[in-house]
Amino acid sequence: MKKIFKLLKYFLLSLIVLVVLFVIYFFIAVKMSPPEVTDVSFKKIERETLGKNFYGIKNNRLRKSESGLYELYIEGKPYERGVFHGKLTKELSKKQEDAFVEEIRKMIPSQTFLNYLKYLTAWFNRNMDEYIPNEYLKEIYGESFSASKEYEFIGENYQRILNYHGAHDIGHAMQNITKVGCTSFSVNHSKTKDGHLLLGRNFDFYVGDKFAEDKIVSFYNPSEGYKFVMITWGGFHGVTSGMNMKGLTVTLNAAKSEMPTSSADPISLIAREILQYSSNIDEAFKIAKKRKAFVAEAIMIGSAKDDATAIIEITPDDCQLFNPNTDVIIGPNHFQSEEFKNTDLNLENIRESSSMYRYERMQELIAKYDTINYKKVAKILRNKKGLNDKNVGFGNEKSICQLISHHSIIFKPDKLKFWVSTNPYQLGKYVCYNLDSVFANFPAMTDDNEIYEKEFIIPADTFLYTIEYENFKYFKKNKETIKKASKEKNNTVSDDEIKFFINSNSEYFHTFQIVGDYYFSKERYKDAKHYYEIALTKEISTVPERNEIKESLLKISEIEE
Repeated sequence: MKKIFKLLKYFLLSLIVLVVLFVIYFFIAVKMSPPEVTDVSFKKIERETLGKNFYGIKNNRLRKSESGLYELYIEGKPYERGVFHGKLTKELSKKQEDAFVEEIRKMIPSQTFLNYLKYLTAWFNRNMDEYIPNEYLKEIYGESFSASKEYEFIGENYQRILNYHGAHDIGHAMQNITKVGCTSFSVNHSKTKDGHLLLGRNFDFYVGDKFAEDKIVSFYNPSEGYKFVMITWGGFHGVTSGMNMKGLTVTLNAAKSEMPTSSADPISLIAREILQYSSNIDEAFKIAKKRKAFVAEAIMIGSAKDDATAIIEITPDDCQLFNPNTDVIIGPNHFQSEEFKNTDLNLENIRESSSMYRYERMQELIAKYDTINYKKVAKILRNKKGLNDKNVGFGNEKSICQLISHHSIIFKPDKLKFWVSTNPYQLGKYVCYNLDSVFANFPAMTDDNEIYEKEFIIPADTFLYTIEYENFKYFKKNKETIKKASKEKNNTVSDDEIKFFINSNSEYFHTFQIVGDYYFSKERYKDAKHYYEIALTKEISTVPERNEIKESLLKISEIEE
């Protein structure tokens, strides 16, 4: 017996040693060492308050426009840019992280699972810094000194901010975590009013309304590469939409991707490198080809130099250029090149997602006009109907305007002009900036003048002033109330409230699915069945969502037997 206890003692001691060694190895493996920086003196420079919502450090500036957009000017070397960016935008970055973490907690309320997810993410992304150019590591490192310490339980500032740059990619791979149904298009020559290139896109990356409240129009004057602008948010250094001084534009559209098994270069940082260092389509493609991507993505490139648009289709394993040389090019969420269009994953995406539907809807909308100018681009990007102008409900992923956009943008590369939407979504006015005049005047600006070109404003969508928009706001607010009641046994919603809710967005399939789910949770199966069946008569966004409703009906049938 003593021998058995002795063996058991040695076994337990060995097990403890192994666990300790594994924990030590884990934290060594996931810890990302910051890049080497020789001159850290920039950390000591404090920002100055130059006016109301107006700050500066040396030549760098942040101000809030009367439009509600924040305008940021950053110059210098990578680490310097990061430090100044962080100091100027620290409140915005904190607010952005608050919104992001709040939304994650809504989706994953279990603190235990969140802790598990934290370690899983750290392990998954442990080699990310090996793929990212040192320039951007230094910039993000500089930014990290101003990041909030409130979220150090998620990770140390540098590692945490770096990991956030992969959230866009993981969100695209796990499409049920974030809404990803962006649509972009380009018209040129015979299809534009003046014969010159125009591009438009909605960036429908949705992690809650709060996340999209504070948009930053960031003007960068880097020590290397071209000056450029990107539309972004606090703490984010990647590019989702942008244009440089050569009239080269970059926008991102997610494609269907396998869930990545390891980290690589986040797609937004690949887009950033393209924007900063490319003057034409060929140079952009060369940069994309040398990078290893996280996930599958379509990068639409508009080029004043080429007087053309092309789409770089990139996956973790390959990179192709779709360059049809046509006056109309549409960027959906599926691949179009000969090399990728018939892959099993792409064909599945076309069958099951809303991508092809929106592609065909965009064809319809463009065909309505003999020629298109920037105002008509905005009109197309704001369209809320389905094919053949069918009412598919407000918020339907099959609409070009899904009422979830972080931002919407229009580019006119030959004039270095772009229009960016103001809140909410793409419904507020679009304000126009000219890169030439901005870079000439931004550092010397004052807090009482606007740098956008007022004569080119596109007015707010008249939808904002309708009863339909008021109903949509009611719908958005109350759908969360009903969803919450569905999860809580003693939380109920009256039948009258349900009727008001249905009437607020009665052509949207999800309205009836939400109500069906509520009645199912309360074991009112007859009512649940009734609303699920109505949902199936509406225009459902995706095949998985249709199957989900059918599965709920099947469960009711099994209960009733």
